[in-house]
Amino acid sequence: MTAKALPAPPSAAVIALNRMGFGPRPGDIGDFVALGGTDGERIEAYVVQQLNPAGINDSACKARISAAGFTTLNKSQAQLWQDHVEADVSGSERMRPFFEIERLAFLRAVHSKRQLVEVLADFWHSHFNVYGYEYWIGPLWTYWDRDVIRAHLLGNFREMLGAVAASPCMLYYLDNYTNTNAGPNENWARELFELHTLGAENYLGVKRQVDVPVDGTGIPVGYVDDDVFEATRCFTGWTFDFDTGLFEYRSDYHDHFQKTVLGSYLPPNQAALADGQDVLDAVAFHPGTARHIARKLCRRFISDHPPQNVVDAAAAVFEAGHSDPD
Repeated sequence: MTAKALPAPPSAAVIALNRMGFGPRPGDIGDFVALGGTDGERIEAYVVQQLNPAGINDSACKARISAAGFTTLNKSQAQLWQDHVEADVSGSERMRPFFEIERLAFLRAVHSKRQLVEVLADFWHSHFNVYGYEYWIGPLWTYWDRDVIRAHLLGNFREMLGAVAASPCMLYYLDNYTNTNAGPNENWARELFELHTLGAENYLGVKRQVDVPVDGTGIPVGYVDDDVFEATRCFTGWTFDFDTGLFEYRSDYHDHFQKTVLGSYLPPNQAALADGQDVLDAVAFHPGTARHIARKLCRRFISDHPPQNVVDAAAAVFEAGHSDPD
């Protein structure tokens, strides 16, 4: 007997479920088809649905999470540090937050109906890469995933960038906890420009800041090494307390002299944290950042080589909404 060939699933369903999620599960294609009468209607409805995760009933996934017996998911940042660093625990117990979030990520990717949230969590974890299996980072991995990445993944980019910059996980991973006026460390500042915001595509090399062309609004079109060096000075004194695992600003470690970053003059003796916050504003609101991140998002959700007009449209939306706190 010849087996009856099964009909091919609608291409729009496969594309949407693979691009905005981790692939169709049993029942997903049928649910997608029921969203509208045409592929266009279905895709639009699916996007709207996924952009409102709170409106998606995810009780079955939550039940699985509850049954898994995780113990660190509701611990605060301070409690994680006290329980898994300060307490006299084994190495495996110290790293329990990392191991639990690692397993939780797979559980959610497979079972959660809020697939866009899971894809974006994966995207931003990659964008703001931190090595979780690190002695001083693993104990805080629940906080990093919950309070830094997931709390901002559908929100404001500038707020997310601020949470990243002040996180002990990033401060340790990119060495800014050692960045002082007596011994500057540029690792964080360089990655902030090169990876997290403007990207290598907007790096103009070693030319002087005054020689960088400006756009129609007077903003330098890209950054040079001197912008990185000046930004390094702006983040001196940003560290964390090894007794509590919380962010700490050390005024005595900060370079209080004037600086210039991306064409903006920062006066001497600004208020605590102001220099660093000014840099975060400058890079978050720069048009190059919008283009760089829009291109990465388009690559994740459309193709390896997204159309330039689509990237430009996404960058315009990013500039208008995701980088401006107002």
